[in-house]
Amino acid sequence: MNLALFDLDNTLLAGDSDFEWAQFLISKGVVDRELQEAKNVQFYEQYKAGTLDIYEFLAFQLAPLARHPRADLDAWHREYVERHIRPIMTDKSRALVQQHLAAGDLCAIVTATNSFVTGPIAREFGIPHLIGTIPTVDAKNGAFSGASTGTPSFQGGKITRVEAWLESLGLWWGSFADSVFYSDSHNDLPLMQKVKTPVAVDPDDKLRAHAGQMGWKIITLR
Repeated sequence: MNLALFDLDNTLLAGDSDFEWAQFLISKGVVDRELQEAKNVQFYEQYKAGTLDIYEFLAFQLAPLARHPRADLDAWHREYVERHIRPIMTDKSRALVQQHLAAGDLCAIVTATNSFVTGPIAREFGIPHLIGTIPTVDAKNGAFSGASTGTPSFQGGKITRVEAWLESLGLWWGSFADSVFYSDSHNDLPLMQKVKTPVAVDPDDKLRAHAGQMGWKIITLR
């Protein structure tokens, strides 16, 4: 059995699910356009530079979830997937996922984006496991607090979360003949260096340069 791990934003998706969720909320009048877009630009520049404070980012991104009933959020999310996500799920991405599933590989999406936004997207791809940042939820009514819990699956935190998940299944890295991780971002270098087969997907400049130096495979899913 092999292990296949997939980053989501700008890897399996030809876009960013967090950004698209914010744009959707703007279109609904749920968040202020000027503030949201200014903060998005600020956080994206930090992300590209590798200086993003993940906790500051999560506090901002999760805040809208805490202001609305779960039923409204779930209804909005269904509309969001139809309008914003399906159009950026490329045929090549779907085919790559199906190739790994058909081979019997253990497949998971590993993303810093929160699991409320990304859970239905993982199901759209047919990927059975999701390792995403976890928003805190009231167990009684499903309401979000606006905070996250546990280790965010970002940079080195992705290794921590993947290893905890594997352990929960009674597995570890040595359980697999091959382990592959697909990503577009230099922020994912820790996990890419951990697997046996790192694959750069439409990579940013830093990752492309590193992948070239290391002789890693570089592909496009666009």
